Amino acid sequence: MLLSMPAPCRGGTEALLDPGRLLARRSLTDLQAGPDGRRVAWTVSEPPRGERHRRHIWVLDVETRAARQFTYSKKSEWAARWSPDGRRLAFVSDRGDSPQLYLMPSDGGEAEKVADEEVADEAPAWAPDGSRIAFIGKEKKSDLEKRREKEKNDARVVDKDDKPGRLFITDPQARSTRPLTPPDWEVSELQWLPRGDRLLLLASDRPHGDRWSTRIVLVDARSGALTTLASPAGPIAGLKISPDGRAAAFVGPRVDGPEPHDLYLLDLPGGEGAGAPGPGSPGRARNLTAQALDRAVEAYLWDGNGALVLLVQEGFTNRLIRVTTAGAIERLPELPMLATDLALLTKSRIAFIGERTAVPAEIWIGGRDGEGAHRAPAPITRLNESAGEAPLVAPQILKYKSFDGVTIEAALLTPRGQAAGHRSPLVVLVHGGPTGRWEDRFEAWGQLLAARGFAVLYPNLRGSTGYGARFVEMNRRDWGGGDFKDLLAGVDELIARGIADPERLGIGGWSYGGYMAMWAVTQTGRFKAAVAGAGLSDLASEYGTEDDPAYDEWFYGLPYEDLVPFTRSSPVTYAKQVRTPTLLLQGEDDTVDPPGQSQQLYRALKRYDVPCELVLYPREGHGFREEKHQIDRLERVLAWFATYVQGPAPARQPEEQPGSTP
Repeated sequence: MLLSMPAPCRGGTEALLDPGRLLARRSLTDLQAGPDGRRVAWTVSEPPRGERHRRHIWVLDVETRAARQFTYSKKSEWAARWSPDGRRLAFVSDRGDSPQLYLMPSDGGEAEKVADEEVADEAPAWAPDGSRIAFIGKEKKSDLEKRREKEKNDARVVDKDDKPGRLFITDPQARSTRPLTPPDWEVSELQWLPRGDRLLLLASDRPHGDRWSTRIVLVDARSGALTTLASPAGPIAGLKISPDGRAAAFVGPRVDGPEPHDLYLLDLPGGEGAGAPGPGSPGRARNLTAQALDRAVEAYLWDGNGALVLLVQEGFTNRLIRVTTAGAIERLPELPMLATDLALLTKSRIAFIGERTAVPAEIWIGGRDGEGAHRAPAPITRLNESAGEAPLVAPQILKYKSFDGVTIEAALLTPRGQAAGHRSPLVVLVHGGPTGRWEDRFEAWGQLLAARGFAVLYPNLRGSTGYGARFVEMNRRDWGGGDFKDLLAGVDELIARGIADPERLGIGGWSYGGYMAMWAVTQTGRFKAAVAGAGLSDLASEYGTEDDPAYDEWFYGLPYEDLVPFTRSSPVTYAKQVRTPTLLLQGEDDTVDPPGQSQQLYRALKRYDVPCELVLYPREGHGFREEKHQIDRLERVLAWFATYVQGPAPARQPEEQPGSTP
């Protein structure tokens, strides 16, 4: 441990939770049902070992419930996709010099590389007849480029020399691959139409711009001719074509918001197959969920009956919703776990990745079985059986009123074995975003703190998703305003309930959560310590140096045209007021919130003799990958709060009676 830590304020003799132990869990993503619904493939990310996370593909036989690891290379595989006949799996692997496309028989065997081009992280897509595979990638480097790299003669002109991801089509049998889109277009998603003669893309002809410019584009699979069908405002994602090819769905903002939120339906020209067209026209998308649902769509699937099954965010959990192409909403039965991805096995049977804060992720299956009997969802795999043995604290979900009457929902962890009437030191943790949210799922900082005698509050402040589009947009041009007051109202609520000690408060978070920690110490002296990870201290310089500045532009406009709101909401503007010990954590290769944001505040705090540390992690981006860095970060967080917040527990005041929580 980096600093000595006071003993935890709880009873029992069990060993204290260790950061390394909490990292020893697998994460499950990208659930894909086979064409007959009898098998499911997904990606398993192993616990970090050394400098990398390894990812491998697993396959489950639904009937026998036998799960097996499908790929075993010394590096990683991900983005598995079944061939239309179910006999092969296409996937991406970095077992060579770069991520490339591979094929393997679905019953096992040797993997075969089918294209030399570098594949983007997005999944490949099989043509409906299984003869071709489309993928997003970059052309292999020329001999001249390789020689220049070797000679270190590799100066790069920004944008001009940055190759966008193009659409490629490969024919594995003919061993031929060709690009289909122009070199100056960037493709982000792709879907085949049922006839296999065209594809639908999310693409942009301004890939290096600083504004959202993604269009919905139809491309001829032979000629490469492009036809723009729609240019929605704001960010869009999750493109999926209906089984009959008559419509495409996607997720986009309500109007021009900062995040995809609502489900839209776009009728396609020259629709294929049977089925009545929807009540729209080609090129004009209809919002299916704004009025009847108003919740962020996290994932969705066409259900084979002309409707869609949605996984939508609802507070700290997700709900299953069925929506027709006319916009009729049906709420499906609640799931026993937080579902993070889903796959339809049949029209009445579903598989999903399920987890909760104290229950690690596994594959679950529910619905009607092959004999027509209804089965409640149940876990099928045991991939995290050992991780489930860690003594974790389940959250309490509470609601409270903020300064203006807005209801804020939060999760609370309290130390196990805490005596009634005992006030705990409190750490408030803020999520990233701000268009993110806390969910009922595992989070390491809070569990480690709760094991050491802290109460931990996870508030979903205004600006969070899961509470409707209006709630998402409530902190536009107001970071550090209403959202910060929401946070303070949560602290006051826990003090009033007799849970938190008002003299032992801390705050922390990552990304926007790091920003809120930086902001808090410039606005109040109530917090005894802060931990700001990958935060934002100067919003104007952040805009000029980050990836995806269109997100910040939606909130604040352009600093070149009006610098005042950027300055007003920047923690560094008020750095002279800080007295709170502050720990700054930062990946050196972070391009989302670049290192200069932490360095600026660190330099200011040093000038005013504020106890502070800046810890830089080489090779790390916005999310950490290396095992020792992750453990080091957790140990520093614990030590900082223990040193500056926890201290000795105060004597209980005479007026406080055990069990008298208001």
